[in-house]
Order: sequence, then structure tokens, then C-alpha cells
Amino acid sequence: MNILVVGGGGREHAIAAAMARSRKDPSIYAVMSKKNPGIAELCEDFLLEKETDVDKIVGFALSKNVELAVVGPEAPLAAGLADALEDAGISVASPKKKVAQLEFDKAWARNFMKNNNIAGCPVFEVFTEKDAMDAFIYELGNVAIKPSGLTGGKGVKVMGDQLPDVDAAKEYASSLLGQGSVVVEENLVGEEFTLQAFVDGRNLAFMPTVQDHKRAFENDLGPNTGGMGSYNAPGEILPFLTAGDVESSKQIMIDTVKALYKETGQKYRGTLYGQFMITKDGPKVIEFNARFGDPEAMNVLPLLETDYVDVLSAMASGTLDKLDVKFSKKATVCKYAVPAGYPDNPTKDREVVVGDIGSAILFYSSVYEKGGRVFTTGSRAVAVVGVADSIAEAEKIAQNALENLSGDLHYRSDIGTAGLIQRRIDHMKQIRGQ
Repeated sequence: MNILVVGGGGREHAIAAAMARSRKDPSIYAVMSKKNPGIAELCEDFLLEKETDVDKIVGFALSKNVELAVVGPEAPLAAGLADALEDAGISVASPKKKVAQLEFDKAWARNFMKNNNIAGCPVFEVFTEKDAMDAFIYELGNVAIKPSGLTGGKGVKVMGDQLPDVDAAKEYASSLLGQGSVVVEENLVGEEFTLQAFVDGRNLAFMPTVQDHKRAFENDLGPNTGGMGSYNAPGEILPFLTAGDVESSKQIMIDTVKALYKETGQKYRGTLYGQFMITKDGPKVIEFNARFGDPEAMNVLPLLETDYVDVLSAMASGTLDKLDVKFSKKATVCKYAVPAGYPDNPTKDREVVVGDIGSAILFYSSVYEKGGRVFTTGSRAVAVVGVADSIAEAEKIAQNALENLSGDLHYRSDIGTAGLIQRRIDHMKQIRGQ
């Protein structure tokens, strides 16, 4: 089978690597804006092109007789790439534009949840006018401010973190009005986690829960990033969650897929990402994404025991219920090496040299290749993943790998460590009043 992967980051390297492990021995093709050396190595051929250039991507796919496609990032989904590929007769294991709105239009997504009585929706309002918005911010007191459109994971600001007080919240919200509508919602208190699922329009196959770490520096300090690393526990439940938390979150995602079909008349087919906050009142939805998380894809895809090409085919054809989707019950720790100064003032065009990383898995992200050497671009550069029977062992493998990368790089050593995880457990005990 000829398969196309669109995107050139760490997430897409993980997707291509999972395809390459398939017993079906597919021929892999890729479209990416910069040459990711990890993806390029796994491909028969690739096109260096903007990932939102729908016509060129469809043309490339047709020229390579591609039968099945998966779209990694969100921007091409918002540009209608899945629709165009399907119109050209290519099966797609990624959602069409109408249902992908769940990610790229936050105002639509919140109203959709409210109108369909989906559990886990925080108190919110959507605004296009300053005075009413200021009054609502004042009334709620502790808020999260979200631009409606895509911001690469960096547009949301919350009080207590990036916004010191109500006045700062009003000022930030006001600055966003020129770009479109603004979502103002209650600032949820708890612990964040990610639950992802393969979806075929009706059936969902869930993956292990993962916790991502957005802050740039140790101990969850510093500015938000695209994600500095993530971990999962053996099995599907993180140490600070209960089985009930996970079951409630699964039900929210099942209800969401059902309601999407009712609302839009279109089936959601592809990977669905639920970002949840576990609060004293159970799980609340921070947001949905219409694709894998990055870094979370790098935790779960190496654990997938079922043939990934079979999973993709089942999502595209609506036959996921005929497939037993299994993940190995191991822990993973993923840590990103990023350019020094990232995210605010990153160094660029510095060489990254990979030494002996032991048994860790390496995924290239935003880098480029020149003369057989790899260089940074200013965004996240390289991720390493440790896989083991315990989080502690996986963390050691990932940390050792990081220490054997050289370049002008920064990383967080604390992701997956016992101290950081214990803080999460203690925090949730306090929130639950235990």
C-alpha cells in the first residue's frame, strides 16, 4: 500500500515510524515544509512544500498512487486537506474540515459542547465586543482567555500564570478582539492530562493517558511552549488519576463523536485528542484537538501493538470495531531538546549531534538537514523517548539519551521523575480533599 503522511515534526516522525513497523510493508510518502531527516529516511519519496498547499499535496499524492493518507498538524485540516484528498479518491484517516472545527474554532467548539449538553464544559462566554467581555471577566474573577482560532498551542493565557490579575486579563482579551471572537472561561484548577482515541466515525479505540509539560523550565516555571515532554504509566491510568476519572473522560469523547455527527452530518474519522483538567468535580475539557498531540504521539505510538496500517485503514473505512487495538503495558518518558532561549528568544542554525542514546527512541522535530548534518530552526528540535516497565526506568533511559545530544540545546530534566510525579499526586489529593 502507498501511504502519505503530511507534516514534518516529531509527531509525524512518530506516525511514519509506526507505519514503517507495519507487517504490510507500506511505501511511505511525505509532504513537509522542511526536510525532517527521520521522516525522509523512512520514505520512498517526499515533497518539500507548505503543508497547507492543498492542490500541490493532492497532486503529489495522485502522482504517487497514494491509497491512504494521514494528516499530522492542525493547519492543513483547517485548510480542508482531508476533504480534498477524499474528493480525489484517496482514503483519509484524518477528519474533514467541518468536524475538525472542534480544534480550529474554539468558540464553535464551546458552543457545540453547550448545545449538545456534553459533560465537562466549563463556564464560558464568547465575545466580539469589549465592554460585555470586561464585565464577564470581572464577574468570573479567575479566567482563562482563548483566541478563537489556531495559535500553535501558545495563544491561551490564564490568570495566576501569564495574567497576574483581572486588569491584565481584560487587556490581553481586548488585544485579541482584532483577530476575531474571544472565548472567556473559568480558570480550571486541577491536573491536566491527555486522552487520545482512534475514531472511525462511530467507534473509539482509546490510548493510554499521558501528561504533557508545557512550561519551559524545571518545576513548571517559565513561559508556555508547544510541550517540553510527557510521560505515561504502565497500563492506561496516570498515577494521580482514578479509573473513574478515565471512564468519565472516555464517555465525554464518545458523546462528542456522536454529537458531531448529529450537528454536522459528517462522521469524525481520525485521531481525536482530548485535553482534560481533572478537578474536584471530575474531568473538565480544556480543549479538543483533531489530531495527535505533540509530544503525546511519541509516548503512545511506540506502544501500539496492533498494526498501525490496519488501524489507519479501519479509521478510514469505519471498521474499527472489527479490530482489537492493543497497547503494550509499559511506561514511556518523552523529553524534548530545544534550542537555547526557546520559546522567547531561541538560537537558530546550530548543529545538533546525536551521540550514543542507548535504547531510547529518537524523533526529529523542527530541524533541517544540510550536507548530512542536522541544524535547529528555533522551534523544538529533537525528542527522545525511554520505554520501560516503570516510569522511573523510562525516565533514566530518556535522560541518558538527552545527555548524549550535543548542540546549543536546553531541556527539562525533571519530566518523569519521582519528585515531579509525587507533586501531581499530592496536588490531586489536596483538590479531592483527601
